[in-house]
Order: sequence, then C-alpha cells, then structure tokens
Amino acid sequence: MMAEFPKNVSSEREKKLVFLTARVHPGESPASFVCQGVIDFLVSQHPVAQILRDHVIFKIVPMLNPDGVYLGNYRYQ
Repeated sequence: MMAEFPKNVSSEREKKLVFLTARVHPGESPASFVCQGVIDFLVSQHPVAQILRDHVIFKIVPMLNPDGVYLGNYRYQ
C-alpha cells in the first residue's frame, strides 16, 4: 500500500532532478559565490524556494576538483 502524500508535496518518483556543479578550475572563483547563493536561497524560507524543494531534488557539487582548485593547478603534467 502506497503512503499518502500531502497534495502540495510530490513523491520522490515524481520529482525532477537538478545536478548543479560549480568550481572545476582555480580561476573559477566567482562560481563559488554563485553556488553559495543558490544554496542559501534553496534553504531559505522564500516561497519559491519552498516550492522548489517540494518538487525538485537538488544534487549540488560545489567543487569537482578540490585538490586542483586548492593548489591552484589547472593541469597536471
């Protein structure tokens, strides 16, 4: 028997998926600020953020290459 969900909340199967990545290279520091802004908005009490959380699954990877970004490496030789 399926569990009943409130009418304003979608089940996990009905939700869309958004995969957000930010920083890959050290020169992309503005991407860190954009990613932080998106996270701050999504966890806020703003009505649009609440609707998004109800209908979308967000997978957020703030840094794809943490060693390279931290050390300032664009490429390894």
